[in-house]
Amino acid sequence: MRNKIEIVEGDISVQKVDAVVNAANSSLLGGGGVDGAIHRAAGPELYEECLKLNGCATGEAKITKGYKLPAKWIIHTVGPIWKDGNRGEDEKLAKCYRSCLLLAQLYSIRTLAFPSISTGAYAFPMDRACRIAIRETKIFLGTDPNIEKIIFVCFGAKAFAIYNQTVDELFN
Repeated sequence: MRNKIEIVEGDISVQKVDAVVNAANSSLLGGGGVDGAIHRAAGPELYEECLKLNGCATGEAKITKGYKLPAKWIIHTVGPIWKDGNRGEDEKLAKCYRSCLLLAQLYSIRTLAFPSISTGAYAFPMDRACRIAIRETKIFLGTDPNIEKIIFVCFGAKAFAIYNQTVDELFN
């Protein structure tokens, strides 16, 4: 299973995978960070399709075409805003990953790239978010042999180091 997980540092919008995950806001109409980068790279058609989706609740996921991205699909998910860790943030974040992975399964997606959901403007602690992401991915990979590769695309050296360390801990 470990061989199906890859950690890279870079730009999620240029990943050559079947689908990229967008850490979106609830409107799905673009924003900053990963969301803005994906919307800019995909082009205005993405905005037009997202208008028809009527937003997305925290923990849920919706799928659109990839448009000008190398990826055929974009899976949009809305992560929780970190408050204090006592308001269900962990479970809401875990649900984001489960929702995305279920959509990947439904659409026969074999390769998937995730950003670090909720760790930017939503201020979820990186190490805590990473543990949830890797744990949910490991559980999913144990149930679905069709996924070939899940890439975690890290923004910055610190995130890259945390993801590598967490994968090593959870797979050894």
